[in-house]
Amino acid sequence: MGFRATPRVRSLHSFPGITVAQIDEEVAKLLQLKAQIGGDDGKHQFVLKTAKGTRDYNPKQMAIREKVFSTIIGCFKRHGAETIDTPVFELKETLTGKYGEDSKLIYDLKDQGGELLSLRYDLTVPFARYLAMNKITNIKRYHIAKVYRRDNPAMTRGRYREFYQCDFDIAGQYDAMIPDAECLKIVHEILSGLDLGDFRIKVNDRRILDGMFAVCGVPDDKFRTICSTVDKLDKMPWEDVRKEMVNEKGLSEEAADQIGEYVSLQGGMDLAERLLQDQKMSQSKQACAGLSDIKLLFSYLQLFQATDKVVFDLSLARGLDYYTGIIYEAVLTQAGVATVSTEAQNGAEESVSVGSVAGGGRYDGLVGMFDPKGRKVPCVGVSIGIERIFSIMEQKAEAAAEKVRTTEVQVMVASAQKNLLEERLQLVSELWNAGIKAEVMYKKNPKLLSQLQHCEESGIPLVAILGEQELKDGVVKLRVVASREEKPSGDQQRRIPLPGWTEE
Repeated sequence: MGFRATPRVRSLHSFPGITVAQIDEEVAKLLQLKAQIGGDDGKHQFVLKTAKGTRDYNPKQMAIREKVFSTIIGCFKRHGAETIDTPVFELKETLTGKYGEDSKLIYDLKDQGGELLSLRYDLTVPFARYLAMNKITNIKRYHIAKVYRRDNPAMTRGRYREFYQCDFDIAGQYDAMIPDAECLKIVHEILSGLDLGDFRIKVNDRRILDGMFAVCGVPDDKFRTICSTVDKLDKMPWEDVRKEMVNEKGLSEEAADQIGEYVSLQGGMDLAERLLQDQKMSQSKQACAGLSDIKLLFSYLQLFQATDKVVFDLSLARGLDYYTGIIYEAVLTQAGVATVSTEAQNGAEESVSVGSVAGGGRYDGLVGMFDPKGRKVPCVGVSIGIERIFSIMEQKAEAAAEKVRTTEVQVMVASAQKNLLEERLQLVSELWNAGIKAEVMYKKNPKLLSQLQHCEESGIPLVAILGEQELKDGVVKLRVVASREEKPSGDQQRRIPLPGWTEE
């Protein structure tokens, strides 16, 4: 239905006292009707947008992503990891009950062929299922793939519903804290290599948290829910966290205050030694075991030269249910901004966290949940938050007005005269066959200037120019795009045989 002055609209003009606003209202209704039925030709009008919490990536953004992936994969391989892949969806029962309160964020799929399926929430649970299913008890692997969370997205902070995770895990029975220290070393190497700015790696231990909750008077059945509240300390002030513990989760004020004294503590090996002598903490065997391992961890990190960025932080909780031992999280920091904390209250200036970019820990019981005989495979791993890292690198590139190459073409095959299409295609084919990244313009007779301009815009460093004289001499003239210097020239010409030619 085309929109023309319909009889209804035309008739309105003949009514006495009709206003322009009333006519406009009728026109608006007709336009709305037109949009609903799809325009002049009856075609459906698509809403051109990506789904909530997802995004497209243009070539410039993908070039930055590939650089980040290359750095991360290079580090994983340097540490001897193999790679695997698993399906993007799992049986729903595989994922259910592994993520605590975050289980509500799992995407469930419609029943397909009698199987209840869900999109994977992370790469760790599928990895544990893979180990149990294939009876693997020893592997060092990395896995880079998309995961899905039905979360409230915050796109500007790199928080999406579909996003990549980059995981490194060590499975197997080893002496305490050696694999754990290597995972932290990997985080240290990757964040240093990406040059994102200053960062801190916070470490704690689930056993220390559980022991702390026990000695502070938290009932056993409230450990996990109180733990998930403590995990919000990086986003909420202590007063709000305390209020949630007491008012929403029914914890006594006395227990909450005792927890508050502990979660304010930060340090290194010295703090672990001090807590081992603490009157309350020393009453918990599991807390003491965790504190002893933290001491051992720091001794290995000293050998790995990674202690400069690592801090033992009792407020770190990480909410996932499957962690059994050490847990850690890396955050980027913005120096010189005072924040309300124990240090700030003492008058010291503290760096402010601008977001978690990596996290992980030990999960010794997860594989056993899938094994028919309950056989455990000790595991420890780390996940790199690629989306937040990418958001930061993208912002840095924009701020620096940095020109990002989106292709890796090394040579543009160009012609100086007309009617040289066949020669150009033959030469570019020879370059491709030799493993050289090359390109040619898809025109029979392109102007030399437009070919050179394409090189400058695309960052192609060299142009191989063919002309009548070059064809007679059996050579190719190479021009360096940046300096406009040409090689070969004069008596120094190096003969480059063209396809079908033979050198005499």
